[in-house]
Amino acid sequence: MTRWTTAALVAALALTGLTACSDDDSPSSVASKVASAASRAGDAVASATAEAGRRLDGIKNGADAKDDVRLGSPATASDGRTTVAVTAANSAGSAKSFAVQVDFTDRAGKLVDVVVLTVPDVPAGGSGKGTARSTHDLPGDVRAKVSRAVRY
Repeated sequence: MTRWTTAALVAALALTGLTACSDDDSPSSVASKVASAASRAGDAVASATAEAGRRLDGIKNGADAKDDVRLGSPATASDGRTTVAVTAANSAGSAKSFAVQVDFTDRAGKLVDVVVLTVPDVPAGGSGKGTARSTHDLPGDVRAKVSRAVRY
């Protein structure tokens, strides 16, 4: 399986502002560092989402296939990354590949990671499987949804 991983939110980014704290830091200084790290993390997710869109938009002669893709339940792998099974059903008359954007969100629905994967060479009338894997450890109750899917 070929997989595109789109750079996204990195947990270490949020910690950067906290690890630089010293005894001389005031509460407002610490709050400012945390806010700055959170802003950079939000920028990383926005950038990852934009890159995923560019990759999917760049597929020539693709058809919207969001309704043909199903996800399993997210699980935490032994390396701490969140994974989710992806199944793409091909209703076309010939073998097709699928590019699928999976958005990982927290319980509140906030986007915490974005990945794009390819499910290649799905036979006509058949289905193909892949696994979406987060780009970093995702804490807490993680949800996954198909944001976009293109059959080509």
